[in-house]
Amino acid sequence: MQREEYRILSTTAILGYGFPVSSFEEGMKRNPHLIAVDAGSTDPGPYYLGAGISFTDRSAVKRDLEYMIKAGVERNIPVVIGTAGGSGGKPHLDWNREIIEEIAQENNLKFRLAVINAELPKDMIKSGLKAGKVTPLDPAPELTEELIDETTRIVAQMGIEPFIKAYNGGAQVILAGRAYDPACFSSLAVANGYDMGLATHLGKILECAAICANPGSGSDCMFGYIGEDYFRVEPLSPLRKCTTVSVAAHTLYEKSDPCILPGPGGHLDLTGTEFEQETPEIVRVRGSKFVPSAKNTVKLEGARLVGYRTVSIAGTRDPIMMQKMDDIIKGVKERVEDNFNHSDSGYYLSFVLYGRDGVMGALEPLRNAPKSHEYGIVIEAVAATQELANTICATARSTMLHYGYEGRRATAGNLAFPYSPSDFKAGEVYEFSVYHLLETDDPTAIFPIEYKDL
Repeated sequence: MQREEYRILSTTAILGYGFPVSSFEEGMKRNPHLIAVDAGSTDPGPYYLGAGISFTDRSAVKRDLEYMIKAGVERNIPVVIGTAGGSGGKPHLDWNREIIEEIAQENNLKFRLAVINAELPKDMIKSGLKAGKVTPLDPAPELTEELIDETTRIVAQMGIEPFIKAYNGGAQVILAGRAYDPACFSSLAVANGYDMGLATHLGKILECAAICANPGSGSDCMFGYIGEDYFRVEPLSPLRKCTTVSVAAHTLYEKSDPCILPGPGGHLDLTGTEFEQETPEIVRVRGSKFVPSAKNTVKLEGARLVGYRTVSIAGTRDPIMMQKMDDIIKGVKERVEDNFNHSDSGYYLSFVLYGRDGVMGALEPLRNAPKSHEYGIVIEAVAATQELANTICATARSTMLHYGYEGRRATAGNLAFPYSPSDFKAGEVYEFSVYHLLETDDPTAIFPIEYKDL
């Protein structure tokens, strides 16, 4: 006798991106065994991990969670959140936990909450480094103790095991720190005996919700079903359809290899995967396999403070200035350097030209194509203090504004500024400083779980 399909409702691509209530209600009509959402990503860059703040709005996150938790508690369905607060560090976890406790109190809800920490102590990373259990992910450099000390916080990307442990501990709502994106969707299916390869592949699709549909959206729900030797994906809005092309294309999304997808504890092998159009809206997938690795590793992510940023935005449509722009930028940089060449004034200064190569920079293949009739110019200064960054940016902006060049006709100013004040103090600047693998014997030991009955 064939087992019942395991049913998963994915609400949105990232917690806080929102979803139509009608799509959520359609998902609940299908009686899901699990309501899950991935809340984070490294896509917005290192700032949010380093600064310890969320890149999604609190009120938007609360709105999404309120629908999910109320429905889950009312129907006794587990609710799982991965990578709390966008980056999954301790401050992100605390921020997201406060929202959940607020929802429980305001709605008089009673449930067991499990909170899984993913931020690791620096001493633990140093011990792993000394034991030869830390290796870089290309193109990251070798990790050093000095770099660990400079890093604001380091998180590890958990796999399915901590989720399963929390589930077995009686949690109805599971809030996790940094997690492998598919894990919050695949973990409880695997705990209920479904195939790891199929569950992981489905999780990789569901973590982006309706982005795999046509037309795609990160702000709409998606439904997944896992059977004995297949899984199915179904959009919950009548505006969308899943096709073999859209689902296969999303399978290739964000991959360094089209067939081998590494993750915690092993890799997903898609060499035998098949996509079948079951109905005009639903795609069935078979053949995905999970291959365990000889050693269990988790990915480490860390960010360090490198300075403070000030930005000025300007525009020009003077064809003579545009023709001479490279020489002008070179001259402005030389003048700024001459003003601030003393030893304690290290800084970074850049000029990005939108309308020429602002998106791809030196990699722009059409750099010598016919030019735009106007340029948008972003002047960026980064320095050790906000005050110095302000000064460098202001000097570069004023120098470019009045820079003299051959053929210039108007001496009142070369640039048009859309805003006053013209300079924006963007604050702290972080860079990824840890992007490495850590070998660990127990995939749950480094992820402590705290339970609380609300």
